[in-house]
Amino acid sequence: MTGKLINKRFPPAAGVASALAVLVVLALSVLGNASTQQPAPASAPAGEFSAERAVSELGRFATEARPMGSPASDRAKEHLVERLRAEGLQVQVQHSVGARSATGLATFGRVDNVVATLPGSASTGSVLLAAHYDSAAVGPGASDDGSSVAAMLETVRALRAGGPLRNDLVLVITDGEEDGLLGANAFVREHPLALRGGVVLNWEARGVDGPSLMFETSEDNARLVETFTTAVAHPRGDSSMVAMYRMLPNNTDFTAFTQAGFTGLNSAYIEGSSRYHTAGDSIANLAPGSLQHQGENMLALARAFGGADLAGLRSDHDLIYFRALGMTITYPDTLVWPLAGLAALLLAGAVALARYRRLVSLPKVLVSALSALLPIGASVVLAQAMWSLMVAMRPGYDLMGGLVHRPLIFQVAIVALTGFALLCWYLPLRNRLGQAALALGGLAWPTALGIACAALAPGASFVFTVPALAGALGALIAMMFPRWALVPVSAGALVPAMVLPAVTRNVFHGVGLALGGAGALLVVLFGLVLLPIGELAFPDRALRRRSVAVILLSAFAVACALMGGGLAADGFDAQHPRRSHLAYVLDADANTASWVSAEDEPTDWTKQFVGTRDTDRLPAGYARGDLWTGPAQPLGVDGPRVTGSRAGDTVTLHVSSGRGAADLVLRVDRPITDVTARAPGSAPVSVQVSGTRAGTWPGEIRFRDLPPEGADITFRARGNEVQVTAIDETHGLATAPGFRPRPPDVEAGTREDGDRIAVTRTYRF
Repeated sequence: MTGKLINKRFPPAAGVASALAVLVVLALSVLGNASTQQPAPASAPAGEFSAERAVSELGRFATEARPMGSPASDRAKEHLVERLRAEGLQVQVQHSVGARSATGLATFGRVDNVVATLPGSASTGSVLLAAHYDSAAVGPGASDDGSSVAAMLETVRALRAGGPLRNDLVLVITDGEEDGLLGANAFVREHPLALRGGVVLNWEARGVDGPSLMFETSEDNARLVETFTTAVAHPRGDSSMVAMYRMLPNNTDFTAFTQAGFTGLNSAYIEGSSRYHTAGDSIANLAPGSLQHQGENMLALARAFGGADLAGLRSDHDLIYFRALGMTITYPDTLVWPLAGLAALLLAGAVALARYRRLVSLPKVLVSALSALLPIGASVVLAQAMWSLMVAMRPGYDLMGGLVHRPLIFQVAIVALTGFALLCWYLPLRNRLGQAALALGGLAWPTALGIACAALAPGASFVFTVPALAGALGALIAMMFPRWALVPVSAGALVPAMVLPAVTRNVFHGVGLALGGAGALLVVLFGLVLLPIGELAFPDRALRRRSVAVILLSAFAVACALMGGGLAADGFDAQHPRRSHLAYVLDADANTASWVSAEDEPTDWTKQFVGTRDTDRLPAGYARGDLWTGPAQPLGVDGPRVTGSRAGDTVTLHVSSGRGAADLVLRVDRPITDVTARAPGSAPVSVQVSGTRAGTWPGEIRFRDLPPEGADITFRARGNEVQVTAIDETHGLATAPGFRPRPPDVEAGTREDGDRIAVTRTYRF
């Protein structure tokens, strides 16, 4: 066979050993980065963090749903105040109105933040530990974010067992995070401690399992990351997560803090995410090792930043950081472009040397590089198609957003599909273009993506640049010293095995199967970097067409079998329930009521309430997306009350709920701007709104924890007449006529208007 990158023939055992070494390094990398800490018992030394002690704290306030303004939220707040005062901290409750805007949307709400201070001995500033005590309305939020709050209590206890910190320690336990970071917004806008600035360490959870990942930082994070990697015994996370999160619309309380000028770090565990924002986010499902890892990190960072000169943490650049076989690798972002350029130069040098040795021609390398787009694109398409097929075959996945209960088999299926796509490209062209051309052409894509990330997302550049560097350097040395080619080729594969699989695993858990193509992209790039190993591990002779067909059919069969096995293993039961969506909507103007569901294929339980796609019975401004509906018996309750006036483009309203509902929504048939809300006893709060809401009326205003006497709302909207649909909402369907509880294998989904009784009235101004 011509066009070989490795001219010297090595024993077959050498190739097998090299491939096995790659697999071993891959496994060690993935397992090492996936590990959590062994939970410490309650008998652990007083100065150490104990997950068992933290779980005991958690059981005192996180056994029921705590949406903002609810009685359960008040009970949790009172317990936290009592516990923190018992630890000797200075505690206050900040009563305020939080506000946040998004496209076409303004959200307001009354919040009660718990703020506790432990003064330092010679303070250089404040170190804030931040988490939120409210939960989603459908679950107890043991992980999100009760576990972080419990970890804060255990951390304070451990700190009090030692000597005093140098800096002031401030615990900010916010309210209203689930409704739009409302508590954090109120804190940074009004609280005197916020005006001083400082370092904030925010703690979150997007699942119930997995290691605590430091996934977000403020800008110019070099000193912060250095402190993190030296103070934390088992650091997890990498700068690609920081880069990607900065580009996404997602946010936590950390967003509000950094927008107000705080520097800091944001951490969370993200596995077991099918429990996120459901009744399954319970203490029973919380992995103690995850709480231990998060708590150990919290305690270590509180001590490190609590004893540092905070002024010395300022920096003018970011660090690139990632894990490799238990070590944390860091380098300044000023090296991103030089390393990306070096990878390109090494690849160009390898191509030039291969051409000089008559192993390849430039046209063949170019064809190889361009044709490599086929397996890259096919891998992404196949992964996305697999999710679409899963949703079609398993009704119930539609409401899970790709976060299935047992994702591992499906993730392996994506890897198998990616291998199939790669073999479909590699095997037919192996004989025509040669292994050398394919190997060098394949390296072009991680090299190019490294350059692209250097420009667009520097923190993620290592994901592509490091494998490209290793692969190109290995190929170049192998051609220069063919007698020893086994060593550089193996090293060129081992380095990517230390980096890419661990990042891929985080991507799979971070975005879920609905965006499985993101993980597939990383898998196929890993495969392209491994191509030189093929010359060592596979026979030298040309493959017959029949053999190629058998290999490809076998690879595809394995992928299909894995997907089928995943569907068989991931059935719904009482421990792993299917999600459902149901709301009760009363049009108080017409005195008609409807059951409403947004499920693609309703569960048998949901079918008791809905059976048609007809939305004509729904009040104006309520329908959003494709809905199932069914008639319901009207409740004999008063609806929302709206009075007001209009002067030019300015609409001034007083809103309240005749039935004492906790939440009120205004849907406006015009784009809105300049929205202001005022609750009794609070100063007016204003936000700027632009754009229009997707899938509903152009403008929307929400007020959470509406006071009994109501609130005043002002906004601007152009037009001869403005129509406003007011919707007051209460959590839970138990009081709705004809409601029957869910069976054990069905739970409420995460859609925001689910499991609510909504009463509407329409007004015109």
